Amino acid sequence: MIGLGHLDRLLSEEEVGDILARGLALAGLSDKRVLVVIPDSTRSGPMPLLFQLLFDLLGTEVTALDYLIALGTHPLMSKNAIERHLGITPEERVCKYASIRIFQHRWDVPDTFRTVGVISRGEMEVLTGGLLVDDVPVMLNRLIFDYDHILICSPVFPHEVVGFSGGHKYLVIGIAGADIINFTHWLGALVTSMRTIGIRDTPVRAVIERAAQFVDRPTTGCSFVVRDSGLAGLYIGPVRETWEAAAALSARLHIIYVERPLKRALSIAPPMYNDLWTGAKAMYKVEPVIDDGGEVIVYAPHITEVSYTHGELIDQIGYHVRDYFVKQWDHFRHLPGSVLAHSTHLKGAGTFDAERGIEYPRIKVTLATSIPEERCRRINLGYRDPKTINPEEWANREDEGVLLVRRAARCSIGHGSRSSGREPVRTIQTVSHQVLERLLEKLNTTRKEARPAHPLLESRVFGKRSRARPATSYLRLILARLFRCPLTVTIPLD
Repeated sequence: MIGLGHLDRLLSEEEVGDILARGLALAGLSDKRVLVVIPDSTRSGPMPLLFQLLFDLLGTEVTALDYLIALGTHPLMSKNAIERHLGITPEERVCKYASIRIFQHRWDVPDTFRTVGVISRGEMEVLTGGLLVDDVPVMLNRLIFDYDHILICSPVFPHEVVGFSGGHKYLVIGIAGADIINFTHWLGALVTSMRTIGIRDTPVRAVIERAAQFVDRPTTGCSFVVRDSGLAGLYIGPVRETWEAAAALSARLHIIYVERPLKRALSIAPPMYNDLWTGAKAMYKVEPVIDDGGEVIVYAPHITEVSYTHGELIDQIGYHVRDYFVKQWDHFRHLPGSVLAHSTHLKGAGTFDAERGIEYPRIKVTLATSIPEERCRRINLGYRDPKTINPEEWANREDEGVLLVRRAARCSIGHGSRSSGREPVRTIQTVSHQVLERLLEKLNTTRKEARPAHPLLESRVFGKRSRARPATSYLRLILARLFRCPLTVTIPLD
């Protein structure tokens, strides 16, 4: 792997070019057909610089240099939006870059896909710790098989579903079919955002890495870490290795700690998020730092739509805590897991009393967008007229329990600080999970096979259903007492 990262400065263009040149030379791409998988405009990064450098380095060395925008289930980008994203003019696209073809992933077109493998129930039980179990086909965009080499060019940030974005996520979710997308997103929702975001090794990441093993094309990772308007780190080489290096740097740069829980936060979603589906990150990034009974206001006057892709479904189900769906699973099992996941991620943690039909969110989520008040109420979210909010009135009020997040796109905020000892507690928790996985593996060799009404309700310790708490909660309780540390530790969010 070739790479460089800094905590205190950005890489110069010369350094970026040198890293790319050396890394691509090791990949041996001469006379190869190369497909570059890149993010869409909802992800931060200096794509114009990278696009230009890749053209300069590979344009005359390879027999094809094309791009595939990993949309996942995001809407298609317009021709002008693509050109802005890559920093090229219409004239340059048809002249200087005429040899480059730019494709967009069409998740909604069945002919897009080829099934590359199936992760079996048995293997999925191991990967997810029994939390969500099914036979899941892995379908990827068949375009990748028209090329000799795949270059995954991905930013790495804390992420609410997978822990840290980037790497093989750009294959297994970014250019994948509905089955694996829905499975991974609902799995992440069962774990919850607060126990996922900013954690490197998660159940969803384990599923992604396993699914990526089905790809039989040589693949190189170009993982980068964005800070302000430039790159703090860039790594090229084996996909997993570059992603791990970038995630380590991202954890230092993109996770901000505060000393105590806050009452309210005004989280500003930047213009690159054009609907609530993507703008909801303004909530994910601050949820862990808000005290019970507090409030997050998602401030985005430019957002007028809940989701350009999934809006009708969200209007039907609204936004709810995880257990609202889990405890009424027969009513919701037919819906896409990614839609259910988005719903519960934005609503946040909480409980649901199934007997009384009452939902108890941990915090209040309010929209200060251009989505009408009636619709906000109907989908079970609060409303505030954005015209009544002056963001500057929220600034520098942390001592009052009030937080202003000016650009909720890159940084995540967690309760605690490295200097206060929160980091060692988090390390203990991570090590504990590794130890407990070995204990569970031994326990599972003697457990009786039993399938619960919903995988979330199965106790992995006692080998039977338990509505009290899943096994990981028992294990966390034991470890908390052993290490005399709090049950709710610092979990950074994205």
